[in-house]
Amino acid sequence: MQLKQLIPILEEMAPTAFAEDFDNVGLLVGDANATITGILVCHDALESVVTEAVEKNCNLIVCFHPILFSCLKKITGKNYVERAVIKAIKNDIAIYAVHTGLDNHQMGVNKILCDALGLINTKILLPKQDFIYKLTTFAPTANAHQVQKALFKAGAGAIGNYYDCSFQSTGIGSFTGNNESNPVIGSQNVYTEVEETKLEVTFEKHLQNKILKALFDNHPYEEVAYEVTKLENQHQNIGLGMIGELEHEISEIDFLHFVKEKVQTGGIRHSNFLNKKIKKVAVLGGSGSFAITAAKAKNADILVTADLKYHDFFQAENSILLADVGHFESERYVKNYIFDYLSKKIPTFAIILSNIKTNPVNYI
Repeated sequence: MQLKQLIPILEEMAPTAFAEDFDNVGLLVGDANATITGILVCHDALESVVTEAVEKNCNLIVCFHPILFSCLKKITGKNYVERAVIKAIKNDIAIYAVHTGLDNHQMGVNKILCDALGLINTKILLPKQDFIYKLTTFAPTANAHQVQKALFKAGAGAIGNYYDCSFQSTGIGSFTGNNESNPVIGSQNVYTEVEETKLEVTFEKHLQNKILKALFDNHPYEEVAYEVTKLENQHQNIGLGMIGELEHEISEIDFLHFVKEKVQTGGIRHSNFLNKKIKKVAVLGGSGSFAITAAKAKNADILVTADLKYHDFFQAENSILLADVGHFESERYVKNYIFDYLSKKIPTFAIILSNIKTNPVNYI
């Protein structure tokens, strides 16, 4: 199987379009035309993991964190990033990272953590902004349904649990074609009025080129009138973090002990206890200080996340319990999820779960 045949499967699990702008996801090292002999799934594609891939005859590493994050101006082997890349290139091993593409997915990193903690009624904590666009176009009423169907097929009109969503209104369109025109309706230099349908559909921004191609390919007019507008609406099914509920409320100390056991951390740094029960729980795998305000606004009793700094804990302000469980620990189950997902999608293919410990943080 060629790598380019596997990429759509990885895209389905963690769409690169969902990734944050600062991130570096997708194929980082390797040739998409290469034939893949085996896949090694890991958290971080370190040099030791590349060695493991060589030993296990895997020439594709699917990792969570991108080994290439910042710009490389030289590749001399002077640091752990360069050494990993050099070894991968020398051994013809491709590296594919999913990171915030999976972070932002409704079934991704934060849903995995919610499931591990037994949370129910989960929703996105920070729905993605600037991701929904609207297309408005005008077509002869006789052709409007054809255009509408083509736009739906291209991915327009999907809203939450619904699809084929649109709004239509009818009116009178007018035009006069010049000597260079080739009007489908009417004649050159003749003022023409046509009953038209105004068609409005929303779409996710990464689909814009596909949506417009469908419009142009299926619209009868020589010149297609349309406009694309960025909406302020949040995308409720894509975003960072999640918030859910425990089936039964529990004391703060008991919940922290429960979390410690579940994520297998050496310790939890937390803000002051509020002496109240824990019921509503917000989570954000990885660095999550930016989610404190959102967790408080949604009345979470606790935010479980990682990489909180000294001053971040002051933001609790006696209204929420903040718990830093460790970066790797908050994402502990992610590589297992990736492994299980790929094993189900391509069950006859050699997929191996890395046994290399890549967490750089240790506890005493």
